[in-house]
Amino acid sequence: MSVVHRLPAGWLVDHLCFINQCGYEICDSFAHPGGVTPNTSVTSTEDCHWQSKSISAFAATPSSSDGPSYGPGNAVETEGKREKMRYVFREEFFDISKPHIAAAPEEQLCQGCPEVSLTEIKASSNREEYQEGAKSDTGDSLATARKKRKRKCVFNQGELDALEYHSKVRKLIWEGTLDLVQEGLKSGFLHRTTATLSCRKNNVPQCIVCGLAELCEMAKQFPAVNESDHQAVHVLEEETSSAEQDLLSCVVENSSNCAKIIVLMGQKYLVPPRSSFLLSDISCLQPLLNYKKKYDVIVIDPPWENKSVKRSNRYSYLSSWQIKQIPVPALAAPNCLVVTWVTNRQKHLRFVKDELYPHWSVKTLAEWHWVKITTAGEFVLPLDSLHKKPYEVLILGRVQGDVKETLRKSEGVHPIPEHQLIVSIPCSLHSHKPPLAGPI
Repeated sequence: MSVVHRLPAGWLVDHLCFINQCGYEICDSFAHPGGVTPNTSVTSTEDCHWQSKSISAFAATPSSSDGPSYGPGNAVETEGKREKMRYVFREEFFDISKPHIAAAPEEQLCQGCPEVSLTEIKASSNREEYQEGAKSDTGDSLATARKKRKRKCVFNQGELDALEYHSKVRKLIWEGTLDLVQEGLKSGFLHRTTATLSCRKNNVPQCIVCGLAELCEMAKQFPAVNESDHQAVHVLEEETSSAEQDLLSCVVENSSNCAKIIVLMGQKYLVPPRSSFLLSDISCLQPLLNYKKKYDVIVIDPPWENKSVKRSNRYSYLSSWQIKQIPVPALAAPNCLVVTWVTNRQKHLRFVKDELYPHWSVKTLAEWHWVKITTAGEFVLPLDSLHKKPYEVLILGRVQGDVKETLRKSEGVHPIPEHQLIVSIPCSLHSHKPPLAGPI
């Protein structure tokens, strides 16, 4: 299970454990694909044949189909048994042992909850403005000092809204996280002292190249399958490889009990057992609609517009209008739970609750927070940081549909708590979110 501890405030979650329990095991003849030998780990070394263009976050471990898993080393083939290759996620990507930015001693989690109000934050800003202006007046012209004062202290409305929101939720986040961290320290899942670094950590790549954005762009070049097309679903077979166009023009399904490997743009990807996917963006979702499946839970993590994304040009963002075009009502089963990841920008929070969910006939039920901590139980960023926060927001809602069908399907549906925390050590890869399968 991904849930390490459960308390009234929420859950302490092991993201790494969840990934490794998804069943990334290659069966029979696919045990050593792409030239990977039984004793080869998927690392950043140049002679690794597993991926030539990007660095994999998975490492291969040989295991017997009927016996316990073996450690890294040569695979053993015994009489009457066939070997399988099991892949586990590299632990190094969850080794967040130090905060990204350390908090002051009085602000650290173990010191108790310092009360910081919105008025105090404003007053502090005004003091900084005055002090900066006083320093400038001694050496600079009055005009220069005024410019510096104006640039230094003024909060725009969005920043003031964010501070007001933070002042409302910070005590819940502080106290709930503290309780869960204490449980994690007692059980040994978290630890105050940092262990000696393993030699393999020297091999952790500084930059991971993910080709999913490029793949989505390529997928848009292929025509979507029509309603009458019998190839609306492509099932991954045991012994055959598929052309990229076949994989990119329809829903790809792995209905077996083992993981499968697919190759896209020269890179190999693991597809979990009993899963399906559509590699596309919201402009090409017709194959998913043709798939004619309804979903009990829909999780959405939109690329929200923000200044950092615009500056870095890391990825394209969606406008509010584009997000509203996602066909959630057509994909949702009765009583479907809709979960949307939202940044801490209040404009986005209001949009989801006041516009997006009503547009989809979704009733807002709860607002949860994902709190990011280190292996020692510290916030990855100071809780009261004015730039970034150590938490992200989830808005949970339920689809409101036909009354009779909703009532019929509502049996056994658990109520959603108004506020809960999901506390976990984040992955160092960009924008990896924690598992929701356990808590929800």
